[in-house]
Amino acid sequence: MLKHVQLSPYRARAADTLSLSSNASYSSLSPEPLSSRSSSYSSLSDTHQTTTIKVYARCLRPDIEYKTLGITFQTTCHEVVQTILNKYRMRHRDPNLFYLTMEVTVRNTGVRTVIDLDKDARPAALQSCHPKGDSRFALQSHRGGLVKIYDSVLMPGSQYKSLLISERTTVDELIQILLNCYNSKERVEQFSLYEVCESQEYQRKLHPDDSPLQVQQMWSPTQEFHFLIRRNRDYRRRSVKSSWTPELSAIPCFSRLSLSQPEPSTSYPDYENYFYI
Repeated sequence: MLKHVQLSPYRARAADTLSLSSNASYSSLSPEPLSSRSSSYSSLSDTHQTTTIKVYARCLRPDIEYKTLGITFQTTCHEVVQTILNKYRMRHRDPNLFYLTMEVTVRNTGVRTVIDLDKDARPAALQSCHPKGDSRFALQSHRGGLVKIYDSVLMPGSQYKSLLISERTTVDELIQILLNCYNSKERVEQFSLYEVCESQEYQRKLHPDDSPLQVQQMWSPTQEFHFLIRRNRDYRRRSVKSSWTPELSAIPCFSRLSLSQPEPSTSYPDYENYFYI
């Protein structure tokens, strides 16, 4: 993965200018004279200056060839992905499923190289390092997995919503996608995601940084598991990340089994974090 390297703003201005104007810095990268490329390098000193990039995005829909975006030299690949999804109103799509690639062509030889970009890379800065037309960006997608979340707390009358998400997508990110689907302005911290097993009558509150797809991959196919989103009764705005502790209050039972049945024996040593009803 190619990451963008940025000089510290506390470095001396003279040192930055010297590194960008030195013939040795990039004379080996392009046969063009210094004067034809000095404008693109000098533009890096103004991080708020805007430029345009063209992103090919057929992976979203076959009818989408490319999208031209105006960005700054500080705009990251992750922000570009978010912008494209918002432009096409794909609020249900997980941004973690997508990434940018940069195709670079060497004019003299015609050799093309495709580079996977890190989510923190700066496309505008990378584009400025090559002559116009010698590079292009494309949106690519990772393989994900389908999760089903019962979300009636967000939309009365809704039973569940199925979403395709990445393995690295966290609980908080999944909740935010659900909120986006319903154009809700509520905060992520107001909700929690639970792993529910009806056959064993328990619920487990997931940590905000857990990966729902990875949790789902551990489920036994012979048991009835699903995800449930619930509102936090003791909601407090998170100011800093603190150590997480499971919710200790009683959790209503959503099982189809009768509550009049005897409580199951707590003989599950591997499920010490689970709540049994």
